Amino acid sequence: MAYTFTTNITKDEHDAFVTVHEYCNLLQSASWAKVKDNWKSLLAGVRDGNNKLVASSLVLIKPLPLGFTMYYLPKGPVMDFHNQEIINTYFVGLKKYSKKDHCIFIKVDPGIHVNDYKSSEYNTNRYEDTEEYINHMKQVGGKHLGFTMHIADTIQPRFQSNVYKCDDFEESLPRHTKRLMKDALKRNVEVEMGGIEFAEEFARLVELTEERKGVHLRNLEYFKKLCEAYPTDAKIFLASVDLEALYHEYIKKHEDIEKEIEECPENAKKKLRRLQDMERSLEKDVKEFKEIFDEMDQVKGTIHIAGVLSIRYGHTCEMLYAGMDQRFKKFMPQYYIYVKNMKWAFENGCGTCNMGGVEGSLDDGLTKFKDNFNPMINEFIGEFDIPVNKLVYPFFNFVYKRLKERNR
Repeated sequence: MAYTFTTNITKDEHDAFVTVHEYCNLLQSASWAKVKDNWKSLLAGVRDGNNKLVASSLVLIKPLPLGFTMYYLPKGPVMDFHNQEIINTYFVGLKKYSKKDHCIFIKVDPGIHVNDYKSSEYNTNRYEDTEEYINHMKQVGGKHLGFTMHIADTIQPRFQSNVYKCDDFEESLPRHTKRLMKDALKRNVEVEMGGIEFAEEFARLVELTEERKGVHLRNLEYFKKLCEAYPTDAKIFLASVDLEALYHEYIKKHEDIEKEIEECPENAKKKLRRLQDMERSLEKDVKEFKEIFDEMDQVKGTIHIAGVLSIRYGHTCEMLYAGMDQRFKKFMPQYYIYVKNMKWAFENGCGTCNMGGVEGSLDDGLTKFKDNFNPMINEFIGEFDIPVNKLVYPFFNFVYKRLKERNR
């Protein structure tokens, strides 16, 4: 069949193709160009003899010194990587097109899975067709950058923790996760969902997380940009609690328990021990609430204690950012809010809810937290560089690697 490279693709046509493809990914949505507005962009694809789109990709174009550029295809291109003819048509066309932008190289990060497994079933096996994919990319000049293991090794994590839809999602969660969700409910934690109107409060929670972890995530302007780029599909979930009401509720519970202890018959020893255990637990809770009150100046009404920002695209949902007020860690809001987010995604046509990257060794704190939601680990094939300017590429690649090592 005859295939033709094209850049004459509308945003609607591109999204219609990507959203139903097995390699559907938010980073390949046409609107992602609005988020990455400090890069130039284009939509490039392949049509068959019937003018049907058989490959498409959002291409981000990054300006480099001396008038050069690099092309970057985040989780793209979206195509059948078994079909060498489509691959050839796409990359021969893209390389030719990129020369007008003085492109040094094209960085490709396909959405190809080479392994999928539960964290508890960690293995280093890879699917049989992995080498076939790599060889097909080599045919168009692709240099595979290896099966890296660390998040910092690549632009996008090569290992991701992804929750899949199932009929009994909540029931399938680990027992301790369900217990922690009950702890959140016990403390009257509630979750509400909104859009850009929640961005300011969400940014505050993310800033608290940055201060605690000593990292830099994103700011209010960026969160607003995400909500504006995906006005119907970007959702902010906020967990809240009325601390003042909860404080007085627990004081009342403590007083009631004290009264029961006073009235408990001396021969009811089991009941007395149970009541005394409850009294100690309530005393501890009241003390913790009082400490938060003392730390926060005149707490009144509902306050937000945790948040998540997610975007739905096609049959996928990406949980991009999360923040929490550490003072409310024992309220377990992150467990409750994550499950609420996932249920929303599954009820609105998503087959997966991606919690983002983890280290390939699966021994980091992120993996341990995300394991609470019974995810699959998706291992991607990794990055390929396709040199366009073969004279300049080796020098630029050397500098790029040194800068990356310095910034770790």
